[in-house]
Amino acid sequence: MNTPKRYTITAALPYTNGPIHIGHLAGVYVPADIYARYLRLTNNDVAFICGSDEHGVPITIKAKKEGVSPQDVVDKYHAIIKQSFVDFGITFDNYSRTSAKIHHDTAQEFFKTLYDKGEFIEEVTEQLYDEEANQFLADRFVTGTCPKCGNEEAYGDQCEKCGSSLNATDLINPKSAITGNVPTLKETKHWFLPLDKHEAFLKEWILKGHKKDWKPNVYGQVKSWIDDGLRPRAVTRDLDWGIPVPLKNAEGKVLYVWFDAPIGYISATKEWAEREGKDWQPYWKNNDTKLVHFIGKDNIVFHCIIFPSMLKAEGSYILPDNVPANEFLNLEGQKLSTSKNWAVWLPDYLKDFPNQQDVLRYALTANAPESKDNDFTWADFQARNNNELVAIFGNFINRVVVLTNKYYQGLVPAPATFTTVDNEILAAIKAYPAVIASSIERYRFREASQEFMNLARLGNKYLADEEPWKLVKTDEERTKTIMFVALQIAAALATLGEPFLPFTSTKLKAMLNLDTKQEQAELNTWNNVATASVLIPSGHQINKAELLFSKIEDETIALQLEKLAASKQANETANKTVTPQKETITFEDFSKLDLRVGTIIEAEKMPKANKLLVLKVDTGLDVRTIVSGIAESFKPADIIGKQVTVLVNLAPRKLRGVESQGMILMTENSNGSLVFVNPADTGILNGSSIS
Repeated sequence: MNTPKRYTITAALPYTNGPIHIGHLAGVYVPADIYARYLRLTNNDVAFICGSDEHGVPITIKAKKEGVSPQDVVDKYHAIIKQSFVDFGITFDNYSRTSAKIHHDTAQEFFKTLYDKGEFIEEVTEQLYDEEANQFLADRFVTGTCPKCGNEEAYGDQCEKCGSSLNATDLINPKSAITGNVPTLKETKHWFLPLDKHEAFLKEWILKGHKKDWKPNVYGQVKSWIDDGLRPRAVTRDLDWGIPVPLKNAEGKVLYVWFDAPIGYISATKEWAEREGKDWQPYWKNNDTKLVHFIGKDNIVFHCIIFPSMLKAEGSYILPDNVPANEFLNLEGQKLSTSKNWAVWLPDYLKDFPNQQDVLRYALTANAPESKDNDFTWADFQARNNNELVAIFGNFINRVVVLTNKYYQGLVPAPATFTTVDNEILAAIKAYPAVIASSIERYRFREASQEFMNLARLGNKYLADEEPWKLVKTDEERTKTIMFVALQIAAALATLGEPFLPFTSTKLKAMLNLDTKQEQAELNTWNNVATASVLIPSGHQINKAELLFSKIEDETIALQLEKLAASKQANETANKTVTPQKETITFEDFSKLDLRVGTIIEAEKMPKANKLLVLKVDTGLDVRTIVSGIAESFKPADIIGKQVTVLVNLAPRKLRGVESQGMILMTENSNGSLVFVNPADTGILNGSSIS
């Protein structure tokens, strides 16, 4: 990059209803941090902005569940999230929160500006209402079936399965998330942003403009929304938690969280600028500034349609240059879920893998869900560490530093004559900054990380081919040249690795003694890697070798898998519903049931039926046919000879043309699997009564 430029980089504001997990990191925060670090290394003016989103309905739901106030919830998780980002090395210039006064003031001022310009529609509409809770059901206070994809667990503001943005009244079979009741409709007044009014602008800006360089998933989703026709979107809600609507006739109403949250980027920039003695406006109102939003795919519509329409309506703000949204990251083949505790939480990772932040950064980047949903597995995490970071990058650096200390007391040797191979290596070093930069600037961070690793592979291969540990005995001058070239690679890795592996980069710079001398630090910049003839000069003193990475053993991975299994079991147990007691019966009713011990003597699948088995059961009274819906749980051959409990006086009924003459008693175990209700003792005669 030739000319320094101003960048405003925003990362999606995380809800403060729980800690950060690997899905958040892979989707938003790691790629955003790679981009910000790279831009700083290339001498750009960067404002990297984020903060806690503290006004969403999930906050109030969490507060109700924990029996505390919403403020208690946001204070708790804001502190956890902010510290986790610091510990993980995410370099926000400012991490703010939407409960801050500067944000309330900024959001209310933004709303009032649009209101005074006549940019809202005021309407009385029917909204879903929970009579028992005496509350309107906004957003995630209501669940139901998505009208677009049929997902039965869609929320009132969004379907997380297909990514569609919804209104609560769009849901099919809506249900209150507070009481479980079916809601009624009740009239209420709200203010709407008429997105249809901005449809022409959005078509011109996105579809006819230069936005075809946006990622296909982003452009495709936005185009689909615009092609379907846009409708007015409510920007206020009937809630008691949020930013009050700044109008006299709006008591009990707050700003819709998706109106207030993106304004949080602006208020966080103001807060940062005030602290640093800067002017915030060029970062949001100067056409020389490049605005980039890093988000997950479920936030595309808000950042590409709603927020740009708000900015356009206000009139003085720049619009996003790009919105490089990622797809979702799954965990061990299953969708990450905060509510089901199916996640790898960042605070837990930092505790279980101390000083190994870069291993997770690398694994998430190398497997980033940039164009499709990807799967994080602990096995892949272990392989990335052991086979790439340890065996390639770490191995190369360890060899170089150990040999330099062994042969030259840690002084960089003076090279003799460069061979063709040496010159090719030195030329390749100079080419890598542009190659990696090209990938980063096109938001291909997975590709960029692998190009970086290719430089480490080049170094590894160079040493393996040249074998300085053998040559040192016969050709000292050639050995000096090899080690000098290898040290240039090491110095380049220290600089080019900072966006991807910042903790490792710092450690490597210390090992190579690149962070102590001002002139040396200035030499090792991104651009100088491409232009300087020497990155680490002859006579420079390096330090002793330290391992950059350590092998992760199978036992460590097994513990993580056990934690996940335990979490899954605990969640299933907690969410398991016990069937309510049926209507009370008399002893005479019970005595009519004739329960007998029987033995299955034949079993076969019912033709053209996935769930049914046709059984022959010796009841002691007779051998009778019983049709049972257990085919998905048992193979016919496995249950022949099984002693079971049979209700023998159940009226016969035909199933798929076969008369079933009784019922076999079944239940579910703690894992949710079907099991037979067997007699208490074995060896009981068929036909014995159970009473």
